[in-house]
Amino acid sequence: MSFWHPFADMAAVSQRELVIERGEGVWVFDADENRYFDATASLWYANLGHGRADIADAIDAQVRKLAAYHTFGDFTNGPANAVGERLAKLAPVDDAKVFLTSGGGDSIEVAAKLARRHFINAGHPERVHLISRTNGYHGTHGFGTSLGGIEPNVTNWGPLVPQTSVVPYDSLEALEAEINSVGPDKVAAFFCEPVIGAGGVLLPPDGYIQGVADLCAEHGILLVIDSVICAFGRLGTWFGVERWEDVRPDMITFAKGVTSGYLPLGGVVVSNKIADPYYTQGGLMFRHGATYAGHPAACAAALAVLDIYEAEDLIPRGRELEGPLADGLATLADHPAVGEIRAGLGFLAAIGLKPEADAAAPARLVAGAREKGVLVRAVIGGVAMSPPLISEQEHIDLLVEGLRAGLDKV
Repeated sequence: MSFWHPFADMAAVSQRELVIERGEGVWVFDADENRYFDATASLWYANLGHGRADIADAIDAQVRKLAAYHTFGDFTNGPANAVGERLAKLAPVDDAKVFLTSGGGDSIEVAAKLARRHFINAGHPERVHLISRTNGYHGTHGFGTSLGGIEPNVTNWGPLVPQTSVVPYDSLEALEAEINSVGPDKVAAFFCEPVIGAGGVLLPPDGYIQGVADLCAEHGILLVIDSVICAFGRLGTWFGVERWEDVRPDMITFAKGVTSGYLPLGGVVVSNKIADPYYTQGGLMFRHGATYAGHPAACAAALAVLDIYEAEDLIPRGRELEGPLADGLATLADHPAVGEIRAGLGFLAAIGLKPEADAAAPARLVAGAREKGVLVRAVIGGVAMSPPLISEQEHIDLLVEGLRAGLDKV
C-alpha cells in the first residue's frame, strides 16, 4: 500500500481499508456495494449529500471553458469574482472582503497573518499574541497547529509558532485572565469556533460567544470566528455565528460546506478595518496566497452549491434538525456506556463515553455502528456525527439504531 492516509494508524490501516466507491444522496457505497448512511457528511462537509448532477454539470462546464488559472497580481476570473461578491454580502462582517484559499487550514494561516500584520500596519508591532481554546481544531498548518487545543495534535513536533496560548474552551474568566497576563496591548486576535467540532462537538455555554465578542471589543483584540465546520447551514445560518445576533467578527474562516466538498475551496471573510489599507494605500501588499486561490472550477462548484442552498431552502435545516437529532440521541442517554450527550445547537452532535472506557472504546463504537450501515467518527473519548442537511427523520432513526449497536460493543 503506497497511499499514506492522514490521521491514520497505518500499521492497522495497511491491513484493511474501507474503499468508498460511490455516493448517492445521504448514502455511500463501498467496493462490495455495502451501503452506509454518511452520518458525518464525510469530514463535516457533504452538506448536500453525494452525486448531485447539477454541481457536476457546473464544474464540467467551467472546466471546459477555463479549468484553472492563478489569481496573483491583477489576474482573476468570473467565478472567483462572483464567489467573493456573494459571500461578502452574506457574511455578518462589516463591509467585507473575501480572501480565497484551498481549504480551512489555509484560511487559518491567512487569518493569523492578517491579524498580526493589521497591528504592524497600525504602528503596533508588539501586538502579535494569538489566543485560542482547549479542544479547538484549526487545521494542521503552522499557525493552525500552534493554535490547536487537541493535545495529541500539537505535541511531538518540536517548537511551534511562538506567542500563542490556549485557554479553557468554556471560561470567559480564563480568557480575560490570559489577556491580562499577556497584556491587552500585546494580543492581536482570539480564534473561536462557534461550536467546537473535531475536539468533540462542544457547545458554548450560555453567553459565552457574546461575552467573547465583548471582551475582544473592550481590549481592541480581533475576533476570528473559525466557521470551517459551522458555516453553510450546519448551525442553521450562513456562517453559524449569526446564531448570536449582535456578534460582528473581524474575520470568519470558512471552507467545507462552501462547495459541499465537491472541490476544495476555502477563504476568509475580512472586515473593512483590516482590508482597507490594502485597498487604499498604494504599494501595500499582503504577501501571501495559495496557488489555487480563486480556482475557477472550485469557484464554479461553490456558486452551484450556493444556488442549491437558496433554491432548496437548506440553510435553515441545521436549526430545524437540531431538535430531532438531540431527541433521538437522548434515547441513548441511559445506556451504560454513555457518559454525556452533546447536542442541541446545529445539526451536529457527539456522544461522550464514560470516563472509565478504555482508549479503544470509540473505535469499537465506530465499528459497531458501521456493521449496522452507519458511519460515525471517533473523537477523543467518544464519537461525533454531522449528517448531510438533506437528511430526514428516518435517517436520524437509523443513526440512533447504529449508535446503539456500537454502544453495545463498548
